[in-house]
Amino acid sequence: MLTSLKQIYGFHFQNERRERLFLASLGFLVAFAIVRGITHLIRAGVGPFHNVSSGGLHIHHLVWGILLLLVVGYVWLIEQGTGSNLLSSVTAIAFGVGAALTLDEFALWLNLQDVYWTGPGRESIDAVVISAGLLSVGIWGGPFLREIALHVFRRQKPA
Repeated sequence: MLTSLKQIYGFHFQNERRERLFLASLGFLVAFAIVRGITHLIRAGVGPFHNVSSGGLHIHHLVWGILLLLVVGYVWLIEQGTGSNLLSSVTAIAFGVGAALTLDEFALWLNLQDVYWTGPGRESIDAVVISAGLLSVGIWGGPFLREIALHVFRRQKPA
């Protein structure tokens, strides 16, 4: 089954640009969902998660997103060739993750204050980010995801 999944993936992502856009979109959507879940757990005081602070200063995940975007940007600048390889795939996912971390706190950039848990910080940003993430994953990976679903459901049918 792993071989056929690799074949389906290879068929749908022969174009490196399409593959990178799909992986970045996937990284973006997954990271956004995870970061939102963790921030809710932190706020509720549940689990092992806690805010990151240095000397009483709260370090927002926006900082890590911006740093990740900068690192990925420099890696892409020095990467040779345009072929699909492990480095290009990992950096595409990392770009999506960094973008999610950064844009999830866009209201902080805009307001220059922490409005994360207020209406202005959540309503419009959440709607735009979730919609854009789902849309881009569907656009870049739609044919691939459809074939995977068909492949999985075909294998589950009784003989």
